[in-house]
Amino acid sequence: MNDLSLLAARLRALAPSCGPVRLVAVDGHAGSGKSTFTARLAAALGDAPVLHLDDLATHDSFFTWVDRLREQVLGPLERGQRARYAPYDWTARRFGAPRGLEPAPVVLIEGVGAGRRALRPQLARLLWMDLPAAESWERGRRRDGPALSEFWDGWTAAEAEHFSADPSRRHADTLVRQLPVGYALLDGPETAAGTNHSVTEREHGTAPY
Repeated sequence: MNDLSLLAARLRALAPSCGPVRLVAVDGHAGSGKSTFTARLAAALGDAPVLHLDDLATHDSFFTWVDRLREQVLGPLERGQRARYAPYDWTARRFGAPRGLEPAPVVLIEGVGAGRRALRPQLARLLWMDLPAAESWERGRRRDGPALSEFWDGWTAAEAEHFSADPSRRHADTLVRQLPVGYALLDGPETAAGTNHSVTEREHGTAPY
């Protein structure tokens, strides 16, 4: 049995939030484990489409991607159409060839700011990777190495400014905490009181990021 199958079943049962799509955001600090968790959740959902916000951000505008997201992704999904967006190449520093995103029953959007104010009305669920900023950033710096130290200096300042003005955690439906094996899924501040539960990932272990 897939370790995140219970969460996947709950997400599938939600009402559509963006046209026919249940748009589910995975937010959290850089380095908190969003990509790994989202990949596992996508697999539990039968390879649900994933939009990585790193593909919309650029070196010059870490968080000013909302208009591109609405025009290239959310608008088509609302109409039940296949979205097409141009992913940013962080090495070449330019946008690449368009990539498609299908209007599947559940679409995951992953990245810092995925639960921002401008997007929340179109989200069926907001998940927050519950790791403090300092610990997340240290993990990210360790992962990327000293060559990207200057980039991380700029990123952490921009991220802190973003979340100060537009916090996501307080609006999360579910807090996701990484365990030595698997994850604990806890009710978020926006969720009605209920029973917290945990899930494990015994098949693949737990990746550090």
